[in-house]
Amino acid sequence: MKTETRKFFREGVHDGIPIALGYFVVSFTLGIAARRAGLTPFDGFITSLLNNASAGEYAAFLVMEADAPYLEIALITLIANARYLLMSIVVSQKFSRSTSFIHRFFVGFDLTDEIFGITIARKGKLNPFYNYGAMSVALPGWSVGTALGIFAGNVLPMNIVSALSVALYGMFIAIIIPPARSEKIILGVVAVSFGLSFIASNFWADISSGTRTIILTVLIASLAAYFFPKED
Repeated sequence: MKTETRKFFREGVHDGIPIALGYFVVSFTLGIAARRAGLTPFDGFITSLLNNASAGEYAAFLVMEADAPYLEIALITLIANARYLLMSIVVSQKFSRSTSFIHRFFVGFDLTDEIFGITIARKGKLNPFYNYGAMSVALPGWSVGTALGIFAGNVLPMNIVSALSVALYGMFIAIIIPPARSEKIILGVVAVSFGLSFIASNFWADISSGTRTIILTVLIASLAAYFFPKED
């Protein structure tokens, strides 16, 4: 590895360590959900290694727990992770024209919200080895945390497992509160989604929870984007 490449890789590791620590804590609670879906620690490790996305994985585990078909699992994961397509487009503009498709592909593979943030914050053209450095610590942190969460769910008493599973909902609340406080439109969308989810659970009881989530997500997000488009 060239000296310059090693420099970018080390910088990525340095910036990725705090992300890895946060991932470990969050994915531990995600492992509780994976355990309820019937996954083993090894299953959870591989799943998180290949799909490093909290909302996407949780949605997948939710429909897996409901014994949903594979197509439904694929659709809900695609919808929950759709924002990464836009992030990849933005990051691709930071590469030099000489950057190969292989590098672009692997950087896009693990372009999470947090890694996207530290990537965009860098000035100048992007060196893919910076992302590889961040990924080298972030991915293991997320995967190991998920596996340990499943393991803990198998050995801990059921009442403790139930208490730990609540922490995951706390994570999602922590995600939506800051933007909802600063933007009334997001607050309104969140409130509408809560209300419609409650109504759908009562009037669409014959439809699986995963299918209801897919329909409501596409419907609410599409209406919000149409009526309240972003200027930039």
